[in-house]
Amino acid sequence: MEKDNIMLSFKGNVTSELLTSVLQIIEAKMEKLNEPNKIKRKVYNILVEALQNLYHHMDADEKESNEHNTVIFMIGKDQNAYSIFTGNYIKNENADKLRAKLEKINSLDPEELKAYYKEVLNNGMMSEKGGGGLGMIDIARKSGQKLDFDFQKVDDEFSFYSLNINIAKQ
Repeated sequence: MEKDNIMLSFKGNVTSELLTSVLQIIEAKMEKLNEPNKIKRKVYNILVEALQNLYHHMDADEKESNEHNTVIFMIGKDQNAYSIFTGNYIKNENADKLRAKLEKINSLDPEELKAYYKEVLNNGMMSEKGGGGLGMIDIARKSGQKLDFDFQKVDDEFSFYSLNINIAKQ
């Protein structure tokens, strides 16, 4: 992990307590690295969004302990960027809707993305999971990058959804 500049890696069930600990660990590590405040805030805010998405949008039955409620995430750093990788299971019926949202976000330039964010914010529609769909738009806006995502079909019910976010250090 050290050789590949992985600051933190996790695989397992996610809880709100775990998320709080992860955020505290990363905040402390970035403080030690003497990163500029602007970079620290950007990485921290994107990490919060990414981890909240993991926590709030798991499709597996959280009451059952099985592989489908396992998530993974890694946070890495090299000379030029931070990388946040997340992965979780998603029901196949929801994968197509999410893919369409992500593709729409990726099709927009920064000004269109800003307008789309305002449109989603103002229309006030909430998803079944309680979110307004702003998280991914916010990640794309704050990172300044296209969303790098993938869906791998696991079985008839689930796919594994992964998201890799790069945050330039400039």
